[in-house]
Amino acid sequence: MSADNPKPYYLRVGKAPDLALSGERALYRFFEVLPGALAWGTLGGSVLFSWLWPVGVAVFIIAFDVYWLLKTVYLSVHLIAAYHKLRRNTATDWLKKLDALIFERPEGIEKFSDHSVTPSLRHSITHWHDLWHLVILPFYDESSDIIHSSLASIAAANYPKDRMIVVLASEARSGQRGQDVSRVMQAEFGGLFAKFLITAHPADIPGEIAGKGSNEAWAAKQAKAVIDQMGIPYDRIIMSVFDSDTRAYPDYFACLAWHYLTCENPTRSSFQPVPVFNNNIWQAPFFSRVVATSSTFWHMMKQEAQERMTTFSSHSMSFTAIVEMGFWQTNIVSEDSRVFWQALLTFDGDYRVVPLHYPVSMDACLAHTWWQTVKNQYKQQRRWGWGVENVPYMLFGFWKNRAMPFGNKLYFTFMQFEGFWSWSTNAILIFLLGWLPLALGGEAFNQSVLSYRLPLITRTLMTLALVGMFISAGISLLLLPPRPRHFSWTRHIGMALQWLILPVSIMFLGAFPGIEAQTRLMLGKYMGFWVTEKARKESAPSL
Repeated sequence: MSADNPKPYYLRVGKAPDLALSGERALYRFFEVLPGALAWGTLGGSVLFSWLWPVGVAVFIIAFDVYWLLKTVYLSVHLIAAYHKLRRNTATDWLKKLDALIFERPEGIEKFSDHSVTPSLRHSITHWHDLWHLVILPFYDESSDIIHSSLASIAAANYPKDRMIVVLASEARSGQRGQDVSRVMQAEFGGLFAKFLITAHPADIPGEIAGKGSNEAWAAKQAKAVIDQMGIPYDRIIMSVFDSDTRAYPDYFACLAWHYLTCENPTRSSFQPVPVFNNNIWQAPFFSRVVATSSTFWHMMKQEAQERMTTFSSHSMSFTAIVEMGFWQTNIVSEDSRVFWQALLTFDGDYRVVPLHYPVSMDACLAHTWWQTVKNQYKQQRRWGWGVENVPYMLFGFWKNRAMPFGNKLYFTFMQFEGFWSWSTNAILIFLLGWLPLALGGEAFNQSVLSYRLPLITRTLMTLALVGMFISAGISLLLLPPRPRHFSWTRHIGMALQWLILPVSIMFLGAFPGIEAQTRLMLGKYMGFWVTEKARKESAPSL
Protein backbone atom coordinates (compact mmCIF):
# COMPACT_ATOMS: atom_id res chain seq x y z
CA MET A 1 0.00 0.00 0.00
CA SER A 2 1.65 3.26 -1.09
CA ALA A 3 0.98 6.85 -0.13
CA ASP A 4 -0.30 7.56 -3.66
CA ASN A 5 -3.07 4.96 -3.51
CA PRO A 6 -6.37 5.90 -1.92
CA LYS A 7 -6.85 4.46 1.56
CA PRO A 8 -10.04 2.71 2.69
CA TYR A 9 -12.41 5.41 3.82
CA TYR A 10 -12.95 3.85 7.25
CA LEU A 11 -9.34 4.66 8.17
CA ARG A 12 -10.16 8.38 8.08
CA VAL A 13 -13.36 8.37 10.15
CA GLY A 14 -13.27 10.77 13.08
CA LYS A 15 -16.81 10.40 14.39
CA ALA A 16 -20.15 8.92 13.35
CA PRO A 17 -21.40 11.95 11.34
CA ASP A 18 -18.36 11.57 9.02
CA LEU A 19 -19.93 8.46 7.46
CA ALA A 20 -22.19 8.91 4.44
CA LEU A 21 -24.16 5.65 4.64
CA SER A 22 -26.91 5.73 7.27
CA GLY A 23 -26.40 2.10 8.28
CA GLU A 24 -22.68 2.56 8.86
CA ARG A 25 -23.30 5.85 10.64
CA ALA A 26 -25.75 4.12 13.00
CA LEU A 27 -23.31 1.28 13.67
CA TYR A 28 -20.45 3.68 14.42
CA ARG A 29 -22.78 5.67 16.68
CA PHE A 30 -23.64 2.45 18.52
CA PHE A 31 -19.96 1.78 19.05
CA GLU A 32 -19.55 5.33 20.41
CA VAL A 33 -22.24 4.66 23.02
CA LEU A 34 -20.82 1.34 24.27
CA PRO A 35 -17.96 2.47 26.61
CA GLY A 36 -20.08 5.05 28.45
CA ALA A 37 -23.06 2.69 28.62
CA LEU A 38 -20.86 -0.01 30.17
CA ALA A 39 -19.47 2.42 32.77
CA TRP A 40 -22.82 3.91 33.72
CA GLY A 41 -24.45 0.48 33.65
CA THR A 42 -21.89 -0.75 36.19
CA LEU A 43 -22.34 2.23 38.50
CA GLY A 44 -26.10 2.38 38.12
CA GLY A 45 -26.40 -1.38 38.55
CA SER A 46 -24.41 -1.18 41.77
CA VAL A 47 -26.93 1.27 43.19
CA LEU A 48 -30.02 -0.58 41.93
CA PHE A 49 -28.95 -4.06 43.00
CA SER A 50 -27.76 -2.78 46.40
CA TRP A 51 -31.47 -2.23 46.99
CA LEU A 52 -32.90 -5.21 45.11
CA TRP A 53 -30.20 -7.83 45.80
CA PRO A 54 -27.83 -6.58 48.52
CA VAL A 55 -26.35 -10.04 49.14
CA GLY A 56 -25.25 -10.32 45.51
CA VAL A 57 -23.73 -6.83 45.52
CA ALA A 58 -21.94 -7.50 48.81
CA VAL A 59 -20.37 -10.63 47.34
CA PHE A 60 -19.47 -8.67 44.20
CA ILE A 61 -17.81 -5.95 46.29
CA ILE A 62 -15.73 -8.50 48.21
CA ALA A 63 -14.74 -10.26 44.97
CA PHE A 64 -13.89 -6.91 43.38
CA ASP A 65 -11.74 -5.91 46.35
CA VAL A 66 -9.88 -9.21 46.09
CA TYR A 67 -9.38 -8.51 42.38
CA TRP A 68 -8.10 -5.02 43.22
CA LEU A 69 -5.65 -6.43 45.78
CA LEU A 70 -4.31 -9.02 43.34
CA LYS A 71 -4.08 -6.39 40.61
CA THR A 72 -2.19 -4.07 42.97
CA VAL A 73 0.34 -6.81 43.78
CA TYR A 74 0.66 -7.74 40.10
CA LEU A 75 1.22 -4.13 39.03
CA SER A 76 3.63 -3.47 41.90
CA VAL A 77 5.82 -6.37 40.81
CA HIS A 78 5.78 -5.02 37.25
CA LEU A 79 6.59 -1.52 38.50
CA ILE A 80 9.65 -2.72 40.40
CA ALA A 81 10.84 -4.72 37.37
CA ALA A 82 10.22 -1.76 35.05
CA TYR A 83 12.13 0.60 37.34
CA HIS A 84 15.20 -1.65 37.30
CA LYS A 85 15.07 -1.89 33.50
CA LEU A 86 14.76 1.90 33.28
CA ARG A 87 17.81 2.36 35.50
CA ARG A 88 19.79 -0.24 33.56
CA ASN A 89 18.94 1.28 30.18
CA THR A 90 19.82 4.81 31.24
CA ALA A 91 23.22 3.52 32.41
CA THR A 92 23.90 1.64 29.15
CA ASP A 93 26.37 2.92 26.55
CA TRP A 94 24.07 2.63 23.54
CA LEU A 95 26.62 3.92 21.04
CA LYS A 96 28.92 1.10 22.11
CA LYS A 97 26.08 -1.37 21.59
CA LEU A 98 25.47 0.08 18.13
CA ASP A 99 29.14 -0.36 17.27
CA ALA A 100 28.91 -4.01 18.31
CA LEU A 101 26.02 -4.82 15.96
CA ILE A 102 26.52 -7.52 13.33
CA PHE A 103 25.18 -6.38 9.95
CA GLU A 104 25.99 -9.59 8.08
CA ARG A 105 24.93 -12.96 9.45
CA PRO A 106 28.00 -15.11 10.11
CA GLU A 107 28.18 -18.50 8.43
CA GLY A 108 26.26 -21.22 10.25
CA ILE A 109 24.21 -18.81 12.39
CA GLU A 110 20.51 -19.05 11.60
CA LYS A 111 18.89 -17.72 14.77
CA PHE A 112 18.13 -14.05 15.29
CA SER A 113 20.16 -12.61 18.20
CA ASP A 114 20.50 -9.40 20.16
CA HIS A 115 23.75 -8.67 18.33
CA SER A 116 22.37 -9.02 14.80
CA VAL A 117 20.57 -6.49 12.66
CA THR A 118 17.12 -7.69 11.68
CA PRO A 119 17.24 -9.39 8.23
CA SER A 120 14.69 -7.02 6.68
CA LEU A 121 17.13 -4.09 7.01
CA ARG A 122 20.35 -5.76 5.84
CA HIS A 123 19.75 -4.97 2.18
CA SER A 124 19.45 -1.25 2.99
CA ILE A 125 21.68 -0.56 5.99
CA THR A 126 25.30 -1.66 6.20
CA HIS A 127 26.30 0.44 9.24
CA TRP A 128 24.29 2.17 11.92
CA HIS A 129 25.54 5.53 10.56
CA ASP A 130 23.22 4.87 7.60
CA LEU A 131 20.29 5.47 9.95
CA TRP A 132 18.65 8.90 10.16
CA HIS A 133 16.46 10.47 12.82
CA LEU A 134 13.61 12.81 11.91
CA VAL A 135 12.35 14.75 14.95
CA ILE A 136 9.09 16.73 14.72
CA LEU A 137 8.42 19.23 17.51
CA PRO A 138 4.96 20.80 17.14
CA PHE A 139 3.98 23.80 19.23
CA TYR A 140 1.25 26.43 19.49
CA ASP A 141 1.63 29.16 22.11
CA GLU A 142 4.23 27.67 24.46
CA SER A 143 6.96 29.97 25.75
CA SER A 144 10.30 30.15 23.96
CA ASP A 145 12.00 28.78 27.11
CA ILE A 146 10.07 25.53 26.83
CA ILE A 147 10.83 25.14 23.12
CA HIS A 148 14.47 26.04 23.71
CA SER A 149 14.97 23.42 26.44
CA SER A 150 13.47 20.71 24.21
CA LEU A 151 15.67 21.62 21.24
CA ALA A 152 18.72 21.91 23.51
CA SER A 153 18.17 18.34 24.72
CA ILE A 154 18.11 17.10 21.10
CA ALA A 155 21.26 19.09 20.31
CA ALA A 156 23.00 17.57 23.35
CA ALA A 157 22.15 13.99 22.36
CA ASN A 158 24.91 11.41 22.01
CA TYR A 159 24.21 10.81 18.34
CA PRO A 160 25.76 12.23 15.13
CA LYS A 161 23.90 15.47 14.36
CA ASP A 162 24.67 15.11 10.66
CA ARG A 163 22.20 12.21 10.71
CA MET A 164 19.39 14.22 12.27
CA ILE A 165 16.62 16.27 10.66
CA VAL A 166 14.63 18.50 13.02
CA VAL A 167 11.29 20.10 12.17
CA LEU A 168 10.00 22.89 14.41
CA ALA A 169 6.30 22.95 13.56
CA SER A 170 4.35 26.05 14.53
CA GLU A 171 0.70 26.93 13.96
CA ALA A 172 -0.16 29.80 11.62
CA ARG A 173 -3.01 30.69 13.98
CA SER A 174 -0.44 31.52 16.67
CA GLY A 175 0.40 34.60 14.56
CA GLN A 176 3.58 36.61 14.61
CA ARG A 177 4.63 35.17 17.94
CA GLY A 178 4.97 31.65 16.52
CA GLN A 179 7.01 32.96 13.59
CA ASP A 180 9.30 34.88 15.92
CA VAL A 181 9.92 31.84 18.14
CA SER A 182 10.70 29.71 15.08
CA ARG A 183 13.19 32.25 13.68
CA VAL A 184 14.98 32.63 17.02
CA MET A 185 15.29 28.84 17.39
CA GLN A 186 16.47 28.43 13.82
CA ALA A 187 19.16 31.05 14.37
CA GLU A 188 20.51 29.15 17.38
CA PHE A 189 20.00 25.52 16.37
CA GLY A 190 19.73 25.59 12.59
CA GLY A 191 23.41 24.92 11.93
CA LEU A 192 23.69 21.99 14.34
CA PHE A 193 21.78 19.40 12.32
CA ALA A 194 21.79 18.04 8.79
CA LYS A 195 18.53 19.92 8.25
CA PHE A 196 16.53 22.24 10.47
CA LEU A 197 13.10 23.02 9.04
CA ILE A 198 10.49 25.44 10.30
CA THR A 199 6.90 24.98 9.21
CA ALA A 200 3.65 26.81 9.91
CA HIS A 201 0.51 24.73 9.73
CA PRO A 202 -2.20 26.77 7.94
CA ALA A 203 -5.43 27.46 9.78
CA ASP A 204 -8.90 26.38 8.67
CA ILE A 205 -7.97 23.63 6.20
CA PRO A 206 -11.26 21.91 5.26
CA GLY A 207 -11.78 18.60 7.03
CA GLU A 208 -9.26 19.34 9.79
CA ILE A 209 -9.64 20.25 13.43
CA ALA A 210 -7.16 22.53 15.14
CA GLY A 211 -4.81 20.21 17.00
CA LYS A 212 -1.52 18.44 17.24
CA GLY A 213 -2.35 15.72 14.69
CA SER A 214 -3.08 18.10 11.84
CA ASN A 215 0.11 20.08 12.61
CA GLU A 216 2.21 16.89 12.67
CA ALA A 217 0.76 15.71 9.36
CA TRP A 218 1.55 19.04 7.71
CA ALA A 219 5.11 19.08 9.13
CA ALA A 220 5.82 15.47 8.11
CA LYS A 221 4.68 16.16 4.54
CA GLN A 222 7.05 19.14 4.33
CA ALA A 223 9.85 16.96 5.71
CA LYS A 224 9.04 14.23 3.17
CA ALA A 225 9.63 16.67 0.31
CA VAL A 226 13.10 17.47 1.69
CA ILE A 227 13.86 13.79 2.35
CA ASP A 228 12.90 12.94 -1.23
CA GLN A 229 15.28 15.64 -2.50
CA MET A 230 18.04 14.18 -0.33
CA GLY A 231 17.30 10.71 -1.69
CA ILE A 232 17.16 8.97 1.71
CA PRO A 233 15.31 5.61 1.67
CA TYR A 234 12.36 5.75 4.06
CA ASP A 235 13.36 2.59 5.91
CA ARG A 236 16.57 4.34 7.00
CA ILE A 237 14.58 7.02 8.83
CA ILE A 238 13.17 6.78 12.35
CA MET A 239 10.66 9.54 13.05
CA SER A 240 10.15 10.84 16.58
CA VAL A 241 7.20 13.10 17.36
CA PHE A 242 7.67 14.97 20.63
CA ASP A 243 5.36 17.15 22.67
CA SER A 244 6.75 20.67 22.91
CA ASP A 245 7.92 20.14 26.52
CA THR A 246 9.72 16.85 25.82
CA ARG A 247 13.38 16.67 26.76
CA ALA A 248 15.28 13.75 25.29
CA TYR A 249 17.74 12.05 27.61
CA PRO A 250 21.31 11.94 26.19
CA ASP A 251 21.23 8.39 24.79
CA TYR A 252 17.61 8.36 23.64
CA PHE A 253 18.35 8.39 19.91
CA ALA A 254 21.12 5.79 20.20
CA CYS A 255 18.85 3.55 22.28
CA LEU A 256 16.06 4.04 19.73
CA ALA A 257 18.40 3.25 16.83
CA TRP A 258 19.53 0.01 18.48
CA HIS A 259 15.95 -1.15 19.04
CA TYR A 260 15.00 -0.19 15.48
CA LEU A 261 17.90 -2.15 14.01
CA THR A 262 17.35 -5.27 16.13
CA CYS A 263 13.56 -5.59 16.50
CA GLU A 264 11.78 -8.21 14.42
CA ASN A 265 9.93 -5.93 11.99
CA PRO A 266 11.03 -2.30 12.41
CA THR A 267 8.96 -0.76 9.62
CA ARG A 268 5.84 -2.23 11.25
CA SER A 269 6.67 -1.02 14.74
CA SER A 270 6.35 2.03 16.94
CA PHE A 271 8.84 2.65 19.73
CA GLN A 272 7.59 3.94 23.08
CA PRO A 273 9.79 5.63 25.72
CA VAL A 274 8.63 6.10 29.29
CA PRO A 275 7.20 9.60 29.84
CA VAL A 276 8.68 10.84 33.13
CA PHE A 277 6.88 14.03 34.13
CA ASN A 278 9.71 15.60 36.12
CA ASN A 279 10.79 18.75 34.25
CA ASN A 280 9.02 20.90 36.83
CA ILE A 281 8.14 18.31 39.47
CA TRP A 282 9.64 20.32 42.36
CA GLN A 283 7.55 23.37 41.49
CA ALA A 284 4.26 21.50 40.90
CA PRO A 285 1.69 21.28 43.72
CA PHE A 286 1.28 17.95 45.55
CA PHE A 287 -1.84 16.76 43.69
CA SER A 288 -0.25 17.46 40.32
CA ARG A 289 2.86 15.54 41.38
CA VAL A 290 0.79 12.52 42.38
CA VAL A 291 -1.14 12.48 39.10
CA ALA A 292 1.99 13.01 37.02
CA THR A 293 4.01 10.33 38.79
CA SER A 294 1.08 7.91 38.71
CA SER A 295 0.97 8.40 34.93
CA THR A 296 4.69 7.67 34.71
CA PHE A 297 4.23 4.51 36.76
CA TRP A 298 1.33 3.36 34.60
CA HIS A 299 3.42 3.65 31.46
CA MET A 300 6.37 1.93 33.13
CA MET A 301 4.14 -1.01 34.01
CA LYS A 302 2.64 -1.14 30.52
CA GLN A 303 6.13 -1.62 29.10
CA GLU A 304 6.23 -4.93 30.97
CA ALA A 305 3.25 -6.16 28.92
CA GLN A 306 4.22 -5.32 25.34
CA GLU A 307 1.17 -6.99 23.81
CA ARG A 308 -1.08 -4.44 25.54
CA MET A 309 0.90 -1.38 24.52
CA THR A 310 -0.34 1.42 22.28
CA THR A 311 1.46 4.67 21.51
CA PHE A 312 1.18 7.64 23.85
CA SER A 313 2.33 11.26 23.70
CA SER A 314 6.00 11.45 22.61
CA HIS A 315 6.99 8.32 20.67
CA SER A 316 8.85 7.15 17.57
CA MET A 317 8.08 5.06 14.49
CA SER A 318 9.35 4.14 11.05
CA PHE A 319 9.00 6.86 8.43
CA THR A 320 8.09 4.07 6.00
CA ALA A 321 4.99 3.26 8.02
CA ILE A 322 3.70 6.82 8.40
CA VAL A 323 4.09 7.50 4.65
CA GLU A 324 2.34 4.26 3.69
CA MET A 325 -0.46 5.11 6.13
CA GLY A 326 -0.98 8.51 4.55
CA PHE A 327 0.20 10.35 7.70
CA TRP A 328 -1.93 11.16 10.75
CA GLN A 329 -5.64 11.73 10.78
CA THR A 330 -6.36 15.43 10.94
CA ASN A 331 -9.93 15.26 12.24
CA ILE A 332 -9.41 13.72 15.71
CA VAL A 333 -8.03 14.79 19.10
CA SER A 334 -6.07 11.78 20.35
CA GLU A 335 -3.59 11.51 17.48
CA ASP A 336 -0.85 9.99 19.65
CA SER A 337 -2.85 6.82 20.32
CA ARG A 338 -4.94 6.89 17.12
CA VAL A 339 -1.83 6.48 14.97
CA PHE A 340 -1.39 2.99 16.47
CA TRP A 341 -4.93 1.89 15.59
CA GLN A 342 -4.59 3.49 12.18
CA ALA A 343 -1.40 1.46 11.61
CA LEU A 344 -2.91 -1.75 13.01
CA LEU A 345 -5.80 -1.55 10.54
CA THR A 346 -3.69 -0.33 7.61
CA PHE A 347 -1.33 -3.30 7.94
CA ASP A 348 -4.05 -5.89 8.73
CA GLY A 349 -2.92 -6.46 12.32
CA ASP A 350 0.80 -6.63 11.49
CA TYR A 351 1.84 -3.80 13.79
CA ARG A 352 3.20 -3.56 17.31
CA VAL A 353 4.71 -1.21 19.89
CA VAL A 354 8.27 -1.90 21.07
CA PRO A 355 8.98 -0.77 24.66
CA LEU A 356 12.26 1.11 25.07
CA HIS A 357 12.39 1.09 28.89
CA TYR A 358 14.13 4.43 28.42
CA PRO A 359 12.78 7.82 29.55
CA VAL A 360 11.93 11.14 28.03
CA SER A 361 11.25 13.97 30.44
CA MET A 362 8.07 16.05 30.28
CA ASP A 363 6.18 18.61 32.36
CA ALA A 364 3.80 17.92 35.22
CA CYS A 365 0.66 20.02 35.03
CA LEU A 366 1.43 23.48 36.41
CA ALA A 367 -0.35 26.78 35.83
CA HIS A 368 0.30 30.22 37.28
CA THR A 369 -2.17 29.74 40.14
CA TRP A 370 -3.02 26.79 42.36
CA TRP A 371 -6.70 26.71 41.38
CA GLN A 372 -5.92 27.00 37.67
CA THR A 373 -3.58 24.03 38.06
CA VAL A 374 -6.46 22.01 39.51
CA LYS A 375 -8.69 22.89 36.56
CA ASN A 376 -5.95 22.26 34.02
CA GLN A 377 -5.12 18.91 35.59
CA TYR A 378 -8.74 17.84 35.28
CA LYS A 379 -8.91 19.01 31.67
CA GLN A 380 -5.67 17.24 30.80
CA GLN A 381 -6.97 13.98 32.27
CA ARG A 382 -10.25 14.45 30.40
CA ARG A 383 -8.32 14.94 27.15
CA TRP A 384 -6.36 11.79 27.80
CA GLY A 385 -9.65 10.07 28.62
CA TRP A 386 -10.94 11.22 25.25
CA GLY A 387 -8.73 8.48 23.86
CA VAL A 388 -11.97 6.51 24.21
CA GLU A 389 -12.78 7.88 20.75
CA ASN A 390 -10.46 5.15 19.50
CA VAL A 391 -12.86 2.44 20.68
CA PRO A 392 -15.55 3.02 18.01
CA TYR A 393 -12.81 3.59 15.41
CA MET A 394 -11.23 0.28 16.38
CA LEU A 395 -14.53 -1.67 16.39
CA PHE A 396 -15.69 -0.19 13.09
CA GLY A 397 -12.29 -0.89 11.56
CA PHE A 398 -12.39 -4.49 12.80
CA TRP A 399 -15.83 -4.89 11.21
CA LYS A 400 -14.64 -3.50 7.86
CA ASN A 401 -11.20 -5.14 7.77
CA ARG A 402 -11.71 -8.84 7.01
CA ALA A 403 -7.98 -9.59 6.60
CA MET A 404 -7.01 -9.03 10.23
CA PRO A 405 -7.04 -12.25 12.33
CA PHE A 406 -10.19 -12.61 14.45
CA GLY A 407 -8.17 -13.55 17.53
CA ASN A 408 -6.30 -10.24 17.37
CA LYS A 409 -9.57 -8.36 17.07
CA LEU A 410 -11.03 -10.15 20.09
CA TYR A 411 -7.92 -9.54 22.20
CA PHE A 412 -7.70 -5.81 21.47
CA THR A 413 -11.45 -5.37 21.98
CA PHE A 414 -11.25 -6.90 25.45
CA MET A 415 -8.13 -4.93 26.38
CA GLN A 416 -9.63 -1.60 25.35
CA PHE A 417 -12.97 -2.14 27.06
CA GLU A 418 -11.33 -3.43 30.24
CA GLY A 419 -8.94 -0.47 30.28
CA PHE A 420 -11.53 2.28 29.84
CA TRP A 421 -14.04 0.53 32.12
CA SER A 422 -11.41 0.28 34.87
CA TRP A 423 -10.41 3.91 34.38
CA SER A 424 -13.93 5.23 34.85
CA THR A 425 -15.37 2.86 37.48
CA ASN A 426 -12.81 1.14 39.70
CA ALA A 427 -12.00 4.01 42.05
CA ILE A 428 -15.69 4.90 42.39
CA LEU A 429 -16.63 1.31 43.14
CA ILE A 430 -13.96 1.02 45.82
CA PHE A 431 -14.19 4.37 47.57
CA LEU A 432 -17.83 5.43 47.09
CA LEU A 433 -20.09 2.44 46.47
CA GLY A 434 -18.77 -0.16 48.91
CA TRP A 435 -21.17 0.99 51.61
CA LEU A 436 -24.32 0.92 49.43
CA PRO A 437 -25.61 -2.56 50.44
CA LEU A 438 -25.54 -1.41 54.07
CA ALA A 439 -27.42 1.79 53.24
CA LEU A 440 -29.95 0.36 50.79
CA GLY A 441 -30.13 -3.35 51.63
CA GLY A 442 -32.89 -3.06 54.21
CA GLU A 443 -33.33 -4.48 57.69
CA ALA A 444 -33.11 -8.14 56.69
CA PHE A 445 -29.71 -7.71 55.09
CA ASN A 446 -28.37 -5.46 57.85
CA GLN A 447 -29.09 -8.20 60.40
CA SER A 448 -27.14 -10.81 58.44
CA VAL A 449 -23.63 -12.05 59.18
CA LEU A 450 -22.53 -10.88 55.72
CA SER A 451 -23.63 -7.33 56.56
CA TYR A 452 -21.57 -7.44 59.74
CA ARG A 453 -18.52 -8.88 57.99
CA LEU A 454 -18.61 -6.71 54.85
CA PRO A 455 -16.93 -3.55 56.31
CA LEU A 456 -14.28 -5.64 58.09
CA ILE A 457 -13.43 -7.68 54.99
CA THR A 458 -13.27 -4.69 52.64
CA ARG A 459 -11.22 -2.65 55.13
CA THR A 460 -8.72 -5.50 55.52
CA LEU A 461 -8.37 -6.01 51.76
CA MET A 462 -7.91 -2.31 51.11
CA THR A 463 -5.34 -2.06 53.91
CA LEU A 464 -3.34 -4.86 52.31
CA ALA A 465 -3.60 -3.06 48.98
CA LEU A 466 -1.74 -0.10 50.51
CA VAL A 467 1.46 -1.96 49.69
CA GLY A 468 1.12 -0.50 46.19
CA MET A 469 1.02 3.03 47.57
CA PHE A 470 4.18 2.50 49.65
CA ILE A 471 6.03 1.04 46.66
CA SER A 472 4.90 4.01 44.55
CA ALA A 473 6.11 6.46 47.17
CA GLY A 474 9.53 4.81 47.36
CA ILE A 475 10.11 4.66 43.60
CA SER A 476 8.83 8.23 43.14
CA LEU A 477 11.60 9.46 45.45
CA LEU A 478 14.19 7.52 43.46
CA LEU A 479 13.00 9.14 40.21
CA LEU A 480 13.22 12.71 41.51
CA PRO A 481 15.63 15.09 39.74
CA PRO A 482 18.08 17.03 41.92
CA ARG A 483 16.36 19.37 44.39
CA PRO A 484 16.62 23.05 43.41
CA ARG A 485 18.59 25.09 45.92
CA HIS A 486 15.67 27.31 46.89
CA PHE A 487 13.77 24.28 48.26
CA SER A 488 14.75 22.92 51.68
CA TRP A 489 15.36 19.23 52.37
CA THR A 490 11.99 19.05 54.13
CA ARG A 491 10.27 19.10 50.75
CA HIS A 492 11.41 15.48 50.38
CA ILE A 493 9.05 14.66 53.26
CA GLY A 494 6.16 16.22 51.37
CA MET A 495 7.13 14.23 48.29
CA ALA A 496 6.59 11.04 50.31
CA LEU A 497 3.50 12.11 52.26
CA GLN A 498 1.74 13.32 49.09
CA TRP A 499 0.84 9.70 48.28
CA LEU A 500 -1.70 9.73 51.11
CA ILE A 501 -4.04 11.59 48.75
CA LEU A 502 -3.83 8.82 46.13
CA PRO A 503 -7.37 7.48 46.78
CA VAL A 504 -8.77 10.98 46.31
CA SER A 505 -6.65 11.81 43.25
CA ILE A 506 -7.46 8.64 41.32
CA MET A 507 -11.15 9.35 41.84
CA PHE A 508 -11.45 13.13 41.31
CA LEU A 509 -8.55 13.51 38.85
CA GLY A 510 -8.83 10.07 37.29
CA ALA A 511 -12.21 8.37 37.32
CA PHE A 512 -14.33 11.54 37.09
CA PRO A 513 -12.64 13.07 34.00
CA GLY A 514 -12.50 9.57 32.50
CA ILE A 515 -16.22 8.98 32.86
CA GLU A 516 -16.96 12.51 31.66
CA ALA A 517 -15.06 11.81 28.44
CA GLN A 518 -16.95 8.55 27.93
CA THR A 519 -20.26 10.27 28.66
CA ARG A 520 -19.54 13.02 26.14
CA LEU A 521 -18.82 10.40 23.49
CA MET A 522 -21.94 8.47 24.45
CA LEU A 523 -24.08 11.60 24.05
CA GLY A 524 -22.34 12.75 20.85
CA LYS A 525 -20.85 15.83 22.54
CA TYR A 526 -17.55 15.61 20.69
CA MET A 527 -14.49 17.29 22.17
CA GLY A 528 -11.98 19.51 20.41
CA PHE A 529 -8.25 19.68 21.10
CA TRP A 530 -7.29 21.45 24.32
CA VAL A 531 -3.70 22.68 24.68
CA THR A 532 -2.38 22.23 28.23
CA GLU A 533 -0.97 25.43 29.67
CA LYS A 534 2.71 24.98 30.50
CA ALA A 535 4.52 26.89 33.22
CA ARG A 536 7.81 25.94 34.82
CA LYS A 537 10.92 27.13 36.54
CA GLU A 538 13.92 25.39 35.06
CA SER A 539 15.35 22.31 36.74
CA ALA A 540 17.23 19.81 34.62
CA PRO A 541 15.73 16.31 34.56
CA SER A 542 17.81 13.49 35.94
CA LEU A 543 17.36 9.98 37.18
